[in-house]
Amino acid sequence: MWAFLAPQIIKPPSSPTRLLFSTSRSSSKPPLCSLSSNPSTLSNNNQLIQSLCKQGNLKQALQALSQEPNPTQRTYELLILSCFDRNSLSDGLRVHRHLSGDGSDQDPFLATKLINMYSELDSIDDARKVFDKIRQRTIFVWNAIFRALTLAGEGLEVLGLYRQMNRTEIQSDRFTYTFVLKACVASEASPELLTKVKEIHAHILRNEFESQVHIMTTLVDVYSWFWCVGYAASVFDKMPVRNVVSWSAMIACYANNGKPFEALELFREMMLEINDSFPNSVTMVSVLQACAALAALEQGKVLHGFILRRRLDSILPVISALVTMYGRCGKLELGQRVFDQTKDKDVVLWNSLISSYGIHGFGNKAIQIFKEMIENGVSPSHVSFGSVLGACSHAGLVEEGKMLFESMVKEHGMYPTAHHYACMVDLLGRANRLDEATKIVEEMRIEPGPLVWGALLGSCRIHCNVELAERACRRLFELEPTNAGNYVLLADIYAQADMWREVKRVKQLLKARGLQKVPGRSWIEIERKLHSFMSVDEFNPHYEQLHALLFKLSTEMKEKGYVPRTDVVLYKLDDEEKEKIVLGHSEKLAVAFGLINSSHGEPIRVTKNLRLCEDCHTFAKLISKFAEREILIRDVNRYHHFRNGVCSCGDYW
Repeated sequence: MWAFLAPQIIKPPSSPTRLLFSTSRSSSKPPLCSLSSNPSTLSNNNQLIQSLCKQGNLKQALQALSQEPNPTQRTYELLILSCFDRNSLSDGLRVHRHLSGDGSDQDPFLATKLINMYSELDSIDDARKVFDKIRQRTIFVWNAIFRALTLAGEGLEVLGLYRQMNRTEIQSDRFTYTFVLKACVASEASPELLTKVKEIHAHILRNEFESQVHIMTTLVDVYSWFWCVGYAASVFDKMPVRNVVSWSAMIACYANNGKPFEALELFREMMLEINDSFPNSVTMVSVLQACAALAALEQGKVLHGFILRRRLDSILPVISALVTMYGRCGKLELGQRVFDQTKDKDVVLWNSLISSYGIHGFGNKAIQIFKEMIENGVSPSHVSFGSVLGACSHAGLVEEGKMLFESMVKEHGMYPTAHHYACMVDLLGRANRLDEATKIVEEMRIEPGPLVWGALLGSCRIHCNVELAERACRRLFELEPTNAGNYVLLADIYAQADMWREVKRVKQLLKARGLQKVPGRSWIEIERKLHSFMSVDEFNPHYEQLHALLFKLSTEMKEKGYVPRTDVVLYKLDDEEKEKIVLGHSEKLAVAFGLINSSHGEPIRVTKNLRLCEDCHTFAKLISKFAEREILIRDVNRYHHFRNGVCSCGDYW
């Protein structure tokens, strides 16, 4: 239904069936076939054919068609509709041949219906033949082929035809702009296509279509697809009229582009301003996704109550988003309860539960759920395998993961994607089986991409394998020249190996290319309010108080054997300066804020945008013991449950 982990492209307001079989006439000229529909003048055969079509007797209608020398436009329209309803391409071709025989295929109205019929029957080549043959191309004919090609993923062809149309006297309408905008995301995103989106945006403004809420909503959606959040927000802010779909599109844009704070803030604004309708299921999926990203459990619970009151809890994408939200907020038992209370479960819901257990390190439980899904007659998807392989990686279940990977082709006829190969490389690499991981890369049936080489580089960082890291980086620097994270990882590996000259070289390369390391950032929710902390954030009004508490805790823990891991600092500084830097890591600040501002015995939940460093991991373990508090930290990879000096990951992450 909806894919809530990805940007959603809003469909036009007309459903495919209504668009396909609208009774409006697209041609101002008389059609080539008879237009008569007056019962007194309509031939008995035309009446019979139309009646049979309405009754669903397509075969008999086609037999009667062969006896009718002058089918009317309405007769042909109902025949085309019947072919679509019966999902019969062969019958559709038969009607098309009859149209061609008497010249009715040159009627723009019927040509539009034929193109849409072929599109719905997944026969884009036949749709294109209809378009190529017709001489009088109205805007409805152009829109039909734009829509058909966009749905078929032929976005570049749509843009080529759009340029061709603009050289004629035909003027774009609101549907034209919607289809050509969607065509820009029907292919892989590229800078050239983004330029085309901007050109279309300029056309829309010049032709004064900015008041069309549907066009501007689609534009927001398309800019989101290209990660242009600023452009999307600018379009949204200038919209003279907004509806629930517009608000949902902008919220989804923030949620899908790493801005969960903004998504929640906009949702609150929406609830205050919107009058004509309540948030719908699409809105709730995006807002729940934002809560999941921030581990905002209390806000997530409030949303769950709203969903129950609005009776949206029967919609599977909403349920899946709820399960994911609870899992990523550290409340697996609540996610499990939502899952158990759902009767009809689809593969997306199963995937949500598998992924939830996986990020918490419960690999065996994730495998068990994966098997239960198959036993319940639900076929695994590519996402299912990605989730269960990731679960195996977090739990170190190497042999189990290898068996699941092999079962993709052998048992399910499903070829691995780059994501699945990356999961296997990560699984083997974490287990220090780098030779096997390298062999996977070398024997891949597809070209290794950034995901795969990145997984190998991450494994090299864990086990400080300089030679293999350099090999991975050579490819990553070619594939992702602007990804600062790869340079930082390589510098980190060099620092672990005391290769400071190489660390300096990588830093100079970063500077020369104008790249910056993504700063560490952590979030904590206190009384439904989210608080954000940056590493060594001296401008934060709470910094002095938090640093004083951390310094006191650090001093006390040193007396009990704590030794700060200053090797995570990629600078040649004295130990005292390095200790100050690691003491100011964002997750430590967030934990300290939680200790001060939450009740004793209440768990502290923190989310971080990067991997948890070794020193913060050790520090959190010790604090959980000395402060007698349960601490949950979710980093970019997985969840860590710290309790009584022990982490749920078993120091394997």
